Amino acid sequence: MNATNFRMPARRLATVAAATALVAAGPAALAHATEDQGRASAVVLRTGLNVSLLNKSVNVPLAVALNEVQAPQSAEQTALTATLDGVDGGKPFTVLGAEVAEAKAAVSDGRAEASTRLAHAKLHVPGLPLLSLIEVEQVTSKATCVAGEKPVAASNLLGSVTALGKKVTLTPSGPVEVKVPGVGEVRLDLSRTETTTRTAAATALELTVSVNPLDLNVAEVEGTVTLAKATCEAPAVRTAPPSEPAPEVKPQGARAEAGLADTGGSSMTPYVAGGAVALLAAGAGAVALARRRAKN
Repeated sequence: MNATNFRMPARRLATVAAATALVAAGPAALAHATEDQGRASAVVLRTGLNVSLLNKSVNVPLAVALNEVQAPQSAEQTALTATLDGVDGGKPFTVLGAEVAEAKAAVSDGRAEASTRLAHAKLHVPGLPLLSLIEVEQVTSKATCVAGEKPVAASNLLGSVTALGKKVTLTPSGPVEVKVPGVGEVRLDLSRTETTTRTAAATALELTVSVNPLDLNVAEVEGTVTLAKATCEAPAVRTAPPSEPAPEVKPQGARAEAGLADTGGSSMTPYVAGGAVALLAAGAGAVALARRRAKN
């Protein structure tokens, strides 16, 4: 069997080893880079409701998200309606309809930012097809996180709010409860904001819902509804890379091998010396042979 072994030069071997190490470290390095560049998210509507039909014999989770976007990749959505199947005799049920429903999220140049805007919106739940759970003229939320700066979160309620057919006056002092006999109740929290050293979150409206229309158990709805939420996480502060130490200065020229520096010899010295010994031995042998011939 013929076999050929190729030996890779040391310099090329080191290069390949370094490249292999980079490939192996790639996913971890990418994940670390994603964490460092910040995050942002926005959503116009998110529901966490449970719908009980036919005297609670059937439970349907009402989990709907409208215009939910996330960054690092910049994103924007502007859908105006959110529908749900399977709770209205097989027909699509419109949970939310609006004239304006925008959600934006972006991360770039040390800045993470998210914003939402909802205008002329009506929110419905099963069992109340004609009566809106809530109506709003306009709500907005915005969260901004800049590397090295204090995050900012803000939300605004512009215009009137109607819950279960009643106009509601919301204040930052606390939640407002709206109760309608034979229909249900809604608790509304206005403009919730939270900030930390690197994060911010703003929610325009948070609703806690308990609806049982006309006490007939046709449709009982319980849970929470979030309107216009924006969050962000600041990118990491960039620091200057550490300065590299100055390269070591080495004397020019080839270094003498051990044991040869004092004599001025080189790597050929052993061979030269061996040749000289051989020549001396040959010369001595020739002289001895000449003397023997002279005696004879």
